[in-house]
Amino acid sequence: MIVCVKTPRFFLCALAVAGSLHAATVPKAPVRIRSVVRASTSGKLVRTVVVAPRVVAPQPASVQAASTTSIPEDQLTIPELVESTAKKYDLDPLLVHSVIQVESNYNPYALSPKGAQGIMQLMPGTARRFGVANAFDPKENIEGGVRYLKYLQTLFPDDLRLAIAAYNAGEGAVWKYNNQIPPYPETQQYVQRVGLKYGRAKKTAPATEAPNLRASASQAAENAEPPAPTAPSYTPIRYSYDSNGNLYLRTESAEGGSRTP
Repeated sequence: MIVCVKTPRFFLCALAVAGSLHAATVPKAPVRIRSVVRASTSGKLVRTVVVAPRVVAPQPASVQAASTTSIPEDQLTIPELVESTAKKYDLDPLLVHSVIQVESNYNPYALSPKGAQGIMQLMPGTARRFGVANAFDPKENIEGGVRYLKYLQTLFPDDLRLAIAAYNAGEGAVWKYNNQIPPYPETQQYVQRVGLKYGRAKKTAPATEAPNLRASASQAAENAEPPAPTAPSYTPIRYSYDSNGNLYLRTESAEGGSRTP
């Protein structure tokens, strides 16, 4: 709506907007005022004042992302990384933990005199071989170490001790001594220490795994097919005729006797 006011010198017109409509559509904002000089039909100059509100677009409400229960891998703890990576390569997490305890005792910045690096003590060549760019990054190191350990387990599937020995001395050393633990004191002690820790870890595992085993057995029993019905059994019947043509029937008892019905 335009409102015009006549003064002794000027003819003022202003644009008025209903307050309720303005408030309902846009938030309150400072207005801008400007004057415009135009020629009227009679040839006189007329100054017009135009009031233009500054329109502020409403801000959309922020939508929060749906929360999930999964945790990004870069936020996992070292035990969680061991668990997830071991399951990824179908390796026992207890074995990985046992190797880590002997190698570095969970120190991601460990560096051996021979140059082995990180939490699973990967040699630079082994790290490159299994795609580890930063051996001091726990996630990368565990990924490479678990992949190497799984590879060794496939090379020596019948004797876990040989896979453990190869992790310490290399698979070439195990092959050199005809698939036996190399006669190096360090390697022999290493196999013994990892084996002891792994054995102790497995002894404590059944206490936590037993409910799962019971649940699996119960589930298997529920899913088992019912036994097939057996064919019905009948008591044998014997018959005979007398001299007059009469028919006589009798059944055989379980004890071998007979009875006439």
